[in-house]
Amino acid sequence: MAELKLRLREDLTTAMKARDALRASTLRMALTAVTNAEVAGKQARELDDQEVTQVLVAEAKKRREAAEAYSGAGRTELADKERAEAEVLADYLPRQLTAEELVALVTAAVREVGAAGQGMRAMGTVMGALRPQTNGRADGAVVAAEVRRQLSG
Repeated sequence: MAELKLRLREDLTTAMKARDALRASTLRMALTAVTNAEVAGKQARELDDQEVTQVLVAEAKKRREAAEAYSGAGRTELADKERAEAEVLADYLPRQLTAEELVALVTAAVREVGAAGQGMRAMGTVMGALRPQTNGRADGAVVAAEVRRQLSG
């Protein structure tokens, strides 16, 4: 079993014993998402730590997007709940890249793949080179925006 999945289960038990309803419900939801990912497809399989991390990244993104939607609709109590759930999930994700680190990674990737001067045609190549370094550590839309900025500038 993936270490991260095991940690989620152990932390769920701890949260339930501590009667921490928010943490327990968030971890239950995360474990359900992991289980759904394991049984998706033609054959059920056990996810490794990287795949579990990808599921958690997707769940955290859903929480951020829902919080924005609720805030825009004036539903602050629901937005606050979604943000709190995203914070719980953040405890299980790799440290996020700072803006400076992201700029440096994109600059290095553009140089590495020889994309300077090619413009937007090189976007896919640069994104492919960046994916292993940014996976789970930066939102793909933010990475794409920085690649676009550097390739068009």
